[in-house]
Amino acid sequence: VQLQASGGGEVQTGGSLRLSCVASVRTFIKYGMGWFRQATGKEREFVASVSWINSTTYYADSVKGRFTASRDNAKNTVYLQMNSLKPEDTGVYYCAAEELGLGSVPDYWGQGTLVTVSS
Repeated sequence: VQLQASGGGEVQTGGSLRLSCVASVRTFIKYGMGWFRQATGKEREFVASVSWINSTTYYADSVKGRFTASRDNAKNTVYLQMNSLKPEDTGVYYCAAEELGLGSVPDYWGQGTLVTVSS
């Protein structure tokens, strides 16, 4: 499984970005998909996920109400719409995937896309 994330960039506080991640896999519908991020000097942390079975979404408390995760199974793509961005959202965002679920350390990872939020 190969994951290609895109959409990162630099925005000001309060701005928005939309991340995309395309998965090269035939059975995308069977994969739980998620987003993680890592700020400089910090550990990687969970941000959001979309389940494989019914597209149920889960969010870290720090992004609830501001970020929206979704998936388009016809395009093998998962999205992360990020609104009301804050400087503490700055980091490298990674797309992740795992068949029939999504654990705390998924099996497959993308290369990451950098998000920088300036104050």
